[in-house]
Amino acid sequence: MKRFDLIAGGPRLALRALAGGLLMALVAACSMGPTYQRPDVATPAAFKEAPLPASEAGTWKSAQPSEAAQRGQWWAVFNDETLNKLEDEALAANQDLKAAAARVREARAGLNAARSAWFPELDAGFGPTRERVSPASQGLPQNAYLPPVTLWRAQSTVSYEAPLFGRVSDNVAASRADSQQSEALFRSVQLTLQADVASNYFSLRELDTEQDLYRRTVALREEGLKLVQHRYDAGEVSELDLQQATNSLASAKADAAGIARQRAASEHALAVLLGKPPAEFSFPQEPLQPVLARVPAGLPSALLERRPDIAAAERAMAAANARVGLAKSAFFPQLDITGAFGYESSGLSELFRWSSRTFLLGPFAGTALTLPIFDGGRRKADLARARAQYDEQVANYRSQVLNAFREVEDSLADLRLLDDQIRAENDAVNAAARAEHLSEAQYREGQINYLDVLDSQRTVLLAQRQASQLAGSQAVATVSLIRALGGGWGEMKPGDMQQVAKE
Repeated sequence: MKRFDLIAGGPRLALRALAGGLLMALVAACSMGPTYQRPDVATPAAFKEAPLPASEAGTWKSAQPSEAAQRGQWWAVFNDETLNKLEDEALAANQDLKAAAARVREARAGLNAARSAWFPELDAGFGPTRERVSPASQGLPQNAYLPPVTLWRAQSTVSYEAPLFGRVSDNVAASRADSQQSEALFRSVQLTLQADVASNYFSLRELDTEQDLYRRTVALREEGLKLVQHRYDAGEVSELDLQQATNSLASAKADAAGIARQRAASEHALAVLLGKPPAEFSFPQEPLQPVLARVPAGLPSALLERRPDIAAAERAMAAANARVGLAKSAFFPQLDITGAFGYESSGLSELFRWSSRTFLLGPFAGTALTLPIFDGGRRKADLARARAQYDEQVANYRSQVLNAFREVEDSLADLRLLDDQIRAENDAVNAAARAEHLSEAQYREGQINYLDVLDSQRTVLLAQRQASQLAGSQAVATVSLIRALGGGWGEMKPGDMQQVAKE
């Protein structure tokens, strides 16, 4: 009978142990945080500045962050080999991008550190101690004499905090969201760098156009000064015409020096973006060619998938939500388990004898199981702070979405209005050039004074400068639109953008 009970009791004990283990696992996996759900944001069906065709009107798709999608080499749409080379150099050497890549590695290390809480800590130690115990600890009279002793110890210790009430899982979830946020921020820095390189490049080319314009203007005014000087020497005009021509030439040279100064600063800025000292970087002058690329805006809902800064804001919400659960877990008991095993003796030669073995297993109650009772409201304040931080991240996310929509609308409006402005300015340039030609011819015939010629020259120079600046603004606005849309579009190659900041 006793034998039967023992045999029957074995399965019962095993089932109880299994049930206890499953219960412990369920308690450990249970998160105390609220169920995370991405908050709704007001998303228009189409951009105001780029209405959809009738065939696509009313179409809708639910936005899902797709930060892992490859962005592609979007700058190739400009078909400029020089720009392609600059982008590659910036991705390989820009220091801000390297710093962002280091932050990604830092966040991933933080995630691994959080995951380590799932496992016990194991340590080993060796060394002597000199100690004297009290008589009371050995059950002896107070006046008993106990000599000091030297003890040699070699032992290993194990410590483990049971992952109850989601204390570990919520922390891992928060660290994982932090890591994903850092990766999204890296992509945001990367996209900003790419856009800054392209914008700076086109601005530099626009300044080259202005420099070329001023070189031609200075040459024309030098010819004009020679003409006035010849007529002044012949007594056909007064000294006033001569001084006006001299002043016009000096003003053009001063303006040309100002353009050269702006170009030098722009070249230095481009050098820094490329990770190079300005003293070691020189960019050849080449006038800007008109940018004819047109970028499809697409659906506003797709913007929530493409923008890395929106993905980063969404991941910050997820991390804050997990930390609400972490703050809640502080209201529940904490179970710490410790143990030690090794050898202990009064002499080094006897240390590793079997009779010198010793062990310690921490209790499963008392100091091992800690139940919070009163802390002056600290845990309650921590929970309120965690909830407030989550609300802050929700507001930041919605604000980021609104700013993204605004940036796209701004860029679309810029491009639409710049097209009209460029056409009108080109007409103004043609008319001003014709007026300048007529005024010079009339001045040679003595029908008008030189002040009228100067007015026509200033008018044509102003119109040409404005046309050049509008062309540069159009190129920069195109880059801004691509940046506002989150980078590349269309077919993406899996191998794109693999060279980014691996060092």
